[in-house]
Amino acid sequence: MALIQRVGIVPGVLPPSVSPSARPATGAPIPPPIAAPAEPQPPPSVITQAPLAEVSERPYDLILIGAVLALLAIGTVEVYAATAAQAAARRGDAAFFLERQVVFLVLGGIAMWVAATLDYRILRRRTFPLLAASILMLAATLAMPSLNGARRWLLLGPLSFQPVELAKLALVAYLAASLSRKAEKVKTFTVGFVPHLVVCAAMMMILLLQPDLGSSLILGATTLVMLFVAGARVSYIVMAILAAAPMAYQLIVGTPWRLRRFMAYFNPEAFSDREAYQMVQAHVSLGSGGLTGVGLGNSRQSLGYMPEGHNDFILAPIGEELGFLGVALVLALFGVLVWRGVRAALGARDTFGGYMALGITMMFGMQALLNVGVVLGVVPNKGITLPLVSYGGTSLIVTMFLVGLVLNVGRRAEFVSRKRLLMNQSNPIKRRQRVQVAVG
Repeated sequence: MALIQRVGIVPGVLPPSVSPSARPATGAPIPPPIAAPAEPQPPPSVITQAPLAEVSERPYDLILIGAVLALLAIGTVEVYAATAAQAAARRGDAAFFLERQVVFLVLGGIAMWVAATLDYRILRRRTFPLLAASILMLAATLAMPSLNGARRWLLLGPLSFQPVELAKLALVAYLAASLSRKAEKVKTFTVGFVPHLVVCAAMMMILLLQPDLGSSLILGATTLVMLFVAGARVSYIVMAILAAAPMAYQLIVGTPWRLRRFMAYFNPEAFSDREAYQMVQAHVSLGSGGLTGVGLGNSRQSLGYMPEGHNDFILAPIGEELGFLGVALVLALFGVLVWRGVRAALGARDTFGGYMALGITMMFGMQALLNVGVVLGVVPNKGITLPLVSYGGTSLIVTMFLVGLVLNVGRRAEFVSRKRLLMNQSNPIKRRQRVQVAVG
């Protein structure tokens, strides 16, 4: 009986080779248990385990793609609506700007596809060459002729390139690579905080010389947000903002045209024929649209009353032709873009990808908020385009490339716990063996 309890044997069960007549007599010694042959084990090379490194990736984020395509569609339609009359009068072709915008969209689509399919971690290995090239190109713009009172473009024959768009990519890639490498050292002042501010400050100084105050603010705000998310001390961030405040004051007060623009923000009617002209016309457009707008192509402000309405002030013709609902739709689409971008960052397969997706998303969100604030008159005019909506060449192509990087990061690998990986690596698949014993 002790034997039965020890090996867990069911009494009365005999192997097929033992007949009842061969049962031993009462009192006779119990023969040793006869084990049934174990099931054959496959050789070690045949046993398959779950893959350790190659795991399936998620599909592309269709919600993010849908939001991006909707913004591009609204922007393309409104660029044509805002420029058709002026293009027909000045260039003899109402579709002049539309045709160029379509070309930029095609190039941007190719750039987005490339960014969504390549291994984005190659940017980590090319961070410093990309950063150096962007700074050199920013500095080279200072030697270019002035266009509209600024030197922001590199002129290459009939083509022009705006290096600040490349600088945005370079700065985010540098911050992502550095923050992911330094980890806990980000909390230190000399190692984790100062070097990043020095690189950002170098770009901002060149941009202020162009001058391009809006882009410099976007780069500075993006840097501080990424440092905050990485774990930098809040006291360091507040100290950096307070240190920059006197410089910002001097840039405004010490520059006559900036001071006039700043005063026009508080009293636009007094400067309605000069610095506040676009702001006043934008308010007229938004007020004329009402709830549902006057309809596509029926904008009156686009008949020459609002210059550059297809660039920085693209939201004004949207509000006039599509009304409050159109503006609300644009803002909702940007909200979806930020939401899906943050989601991609939180689910990234590595810290570099997470920081990069977060930096790109925050840059889009802050640029959109600043542009909307300028059009609505909440903040002074900064010359910032609305991402994916405003007319543009370099800005549109680089912006779509950055969207492709966010899509790439969002295709994170399937989550596999560390415990499962260790079990697959060290423990082969085991099969249970059944033992049958003949007892009296």
